[in-house]
Amino acid sequence: MRAGLASELLAQVKAASPKFFEHLVLELLLKMGYGNFREDAGHVTGKSGDEGIDGVINQDPLGLDVLYLQAKKWDGTVGRPELQKFVGALHGKLAKKGVFITTGSFSDDAIAYVKHMDPRVVVIDRKRLAELMIDRDVGVTTEGTYHVKRVDSEYFDEGTI
Repeated sequence: MRAGLASELLAQVKAASPKFFEHLVLELLLKMGYGNFREDAGHVTGKSGDEGIDGVINQDPLGLDVLYLQAKKWDGTVGRPELQKFVGALHGKLAKKGVFITTGSFSDDAIAYVKHMDPRVVVIDRKRLAELMIDRDVGVTTEGTYHVKRVDSEYFDEGTI
């Protein structure tokens, strides 16, 4: 069921506009606890010429610790050159960390590139994106629950009567 939900969810994400995707990525990271659960902790840059940064999340109230976002709605594979552009944008902001999320996948070369670098960059592909959205209730709703019952041995403890 989860795999089917993930597939349906990704189809919806891919059908949405790039602007919607940027907002979705921001909402997801805020729900994951970045920005200390403050609704106003982040914003989407929302413009062309954004210098390779699609969103910003202030990790603390003063904005001393900042997380930069890149959201790419792609069907194909994101290669190392795209990640190099993002890392260049992070350097331009004197950033220490960033998250690059795509509806596509990442090449092995791109993944290897970001593993041991400063600034720290985390990459999230379509599969991980769907998992995170399901786990954080972004774009999904609970239709029903299944309760598993077991015998409550404490109930049958006659010493409590």
